[in-house]
Amino acid sequence: MQQDQTKTVKSEGGLQLLDKVRTYCIGLPEVAEQVDSFGHTSFRVSDKPFVMLGEHGEDGSLAIKTSPATQEILLQQDQTEYFKTPYIGQHGWVSIRFANRADWQEIEELIQEAYLRTAPKRLIRLLDR
Repeated sequence: MQQDQTKTVKSEGGLQLLDKVRTYCIGLPEVAEQVDSFGHTSFRVSDKPFVMLGEHGEDGSLAIKTSPATQEILLQQDQTEYFKTPYIGQHGWVSIRFANRADWQEIEELIQEAYLRTAPKRLIRLLDR
């Protein structure tokens, strides 16, 4: 299920980020894209979000569900661009400043971790094949 991207993300940077995240997430089993009531685009598995995008000025904003341990590691890095996601950071969500300029391989690894933390075991087994 894919939503009209113009509903939430309009800046060039936001659209580029959405395209990258969408390309990666749609390759995972049974992922759906949905716009929530706050206007954030989320990628979900079994109707549970594991990645959310919004817009912050001329750049897209990206939030990823992580484990508390991963979140702590990301937040403790020197000169980190990671920060606790407002309102849901206490549940392990981490956001990334300037996500378009971040190390995309690291973001893909975090997205995969988020998917694995959220997906039911039957879908995780599909990835193992």
